[in-house]
Amino acid sequence: MPNSVTIKEKIRPFNKRIEISGDKSISIRWVLLSSLATGVSSAKNLLISEDVIASINAIKKLGIKVKKYKNTFKIFGKGINGYKYKKNLKINLQNSGTLGRLLLGLLINTPYPIKFIGDKSLSRRDFKRVTDPLSKFGAKFNLKNNKNLPLTIQGSQNLKPILYKEKRGSAQCKSAAIFGGMRTEGETLIKAKKSRNHTELLAKYLKLPIKIQSKKNFDLIRINKVKKINKLNYKIPSDISSGAFFIVLTALTSNSKLTIKNVNINSSRIGIIKILKKMGVKINFINNKFYKGEKIADIKIKSPKILKAINCPSKLNSGAIDEFLIIFLVAAKAKGVSYFKNLEELNQKESPRLIWGAKILKEMGIKSTVTKKSIKIYGNPYLKINKKIIIKNFLKDHRVFMTCIIAALSFENKKSWQIHDKDSIRTSFPNFFKIINKIKK
Repeated sequence: MPNSVTIKEKIRPFNKRIEISGDKSISIRWVLLSSLATGVSSAKNLLISEDVIASINAIKKLGIKVKKYKNTFKIFGKGINGYKYKKNLKINLQNSGTLGRLLLGLLINTPYPIKFIGDKSLSRRDFKRVTDPLSKFGAKFNLKNNKNLPLTIQGSQNLKPILYKEKRGSAQCKSAAIFGGMRTEGETLIKAKKSRNHTELLAKYLKLPIKIQSKKNFDLIRINKVKKINKLNYKIPSDISSGAFFIVLTALTSNSKLTIKNVNINSSRIGIIKILKKMGVKINFINNKFYKGEKIADIKIKSPKILKAINCPSKLNSGAIDEFLIIFLVAAKAKGVSYFKNLEELNQKESPRLIWGAKILKEMGIKSTVTKKSIKIYGNPYLKINKKIIIKNFLKDHRVFMTCIIAALSFENKKSWQIHDKDSIRTSFPNFFKIINKIKK
C-alpha cells in the first residue's frame, strides 16, 4: 500500500460527536509508574501507539510482566526495586522522547550499563538536557556527540539529592528529575518553569512523598525517596493534543460544530484553547469532573464567522507546545498579522517544527517571517490555493503529517495535496483517519 495520502477536496460542513484515543503523556506515565508499583495495575483506554508500545516493551526488558485482556492492560508490578537488571541490556525507544527521558530518571541506580537507542528522528534530539541534571545525582552517561542517542547510562548505588533549576519549561526534563529524586535518599528540590504536570498529579494521587508550591512563573517541587507505590487502576482520558486537530478542523470549516467527549483539560495542556478563544473560536467545556487529580470534560467547538489575528502571549507557550503547527493554520486564515514568539522549543521536537510551520505556510501561499524563536504569519481569510502541494522529508514527524491533512481538508485547493509518510501517525494517533472518516460521513 502507498505510504502517502492524496486529498483533492475540502471537507463539507459538519455537526458531529467524537471520542478520541487515550492521552499519550498519561499512558506512558501509567506504564512507568505501574511497573514499579506493588501489585497489579490496570488501565482502560490506554493509547495503543508506537510510543506506548515502546514503553511497554521497555519495562518488559526490565523484567516486568504485561498482559492485555480485551480492552484492559494489566502490569504486574514487583515494587519500587522490582526491575531486573541484566548485563548488556539494550532498550529501543523508537520515536519516544518522553519514554527515553523519563525512563532515564528511573534507571539512575542501575548496577549495569544500559544502552538506549532510537529511530533516526529521536537520535537527532537533545538528551544532554536531561542527562546533565541526572548526572548530578551520581549516574554517569555516555552520549553520541555529547548529546544524542545512542547513549549509555551507568547508575550509582550512592545517589545524592540535587537542586535543579529547569528553565526551558520541559515536562520531560522536570519529570526525569522527579523520578531521579524518587530513587534518592534525602530531599531533591526542583525549581521548574511552568509545564505539563501529569507526573506531579499522579505522584500526589499515589500519595508519594512530593510537595509542590505553585508560584506565578514556576513551581517548587520537593521529592523524597519513594519506598512503595500502590497499584494504579486508571481509565485514561482522551488526549487534547490529538483532539486539537479536530478542534482546528472545526474552526476552519464554516458552519460546523463538534463535540469531543471525555478529554483531559489539565490546566497545563489547554494553551491551544486559550489561544483559539482569543482568535474568535467558540469553545466551551461541559460535563466537567475531576478524575484522580486530572480535570476531564467534553469540549464543544463552533466555527466562527471571522478569525482574528493574535499577538500570542508567551505565557501560553508551554501549554500549547505540541499544538503550534496546527495553530499556525488558524493564523493563516485569520484577518491580520499573528505573532508567536519564544518558540525555540519547537525546534527540539521530532522535526524542527518552527521551520516546518513556515514551509507549510509558504507552500499554501501564506507569507510568514520566521526566526530561530519566532514567526509572524500574514493571514488571508480568502485564501484559495491553485497548485499541487507535496509534503515529504519531514523526519516522519506525526504532527507535521496530521497538520498537513487538516490543511488539505480546510483550505480550498483547485489541485491537490500529496502528503507522504502516512505511517508516522502510528507513534501517537493510529486512529486519526478513522475519526476523520467519521466526521466526513
